[in-house]
Amino acid sequence: MSMSALMPWFPWLKVLHILAFTSWMAGNFYLPRLFVYHSQVAPGTEESARFQIMERRLLRAIMTPAMIATLLSGGLLASLPGLIDWSAPWWWIKLVTVLLLCGFHGFCARWRREFAADQRLHQERFYRIANEVPTLLMVVIVIMIVVRPFSG
Repeated sequence: MSMSALMPWFPWLKVLHILAFTSWMAGNFYLPRLFVYHSQVAPGTEESARFQIMERRLLRAIMTPAMIATLLSGGLLASLPGLIDWSAPWWWIKLVTVLLLCGFHGFCARWRREFAADQRLHQERFYRIANEVPTLLMVVIVIMIVVRPFSG
């Protein structure tokens, strides 16, 4: 099947991509906030166990599936003929920013495992700062896809 056969599905792929990205970003905003609150409770407590459950469910049931759906639908959209000028810098900036967001997702997974093991390797302030990273990445991604600067 050629990629042009997907053109009738373009609006639905775009809807899936937007919904998946929105869900992924919601998790990227909320999980580091949970880490801020989790870092304020003592390891081994019932409250810490509650945070561990919330963090695991958010990452595994929402964030990771949403990330996968975002990447798959985005890849399909990018493969549609004529949709992207591959020589345009905005595309490459967006792609690098999405890869950075995937890296942030990976760091969140690592921090979740640390909390699950009742380790406190970072202070509350670290997670407060980390909580701002997805916002900055999202701003760049949205500007690149909507405004498409540097298009020439």
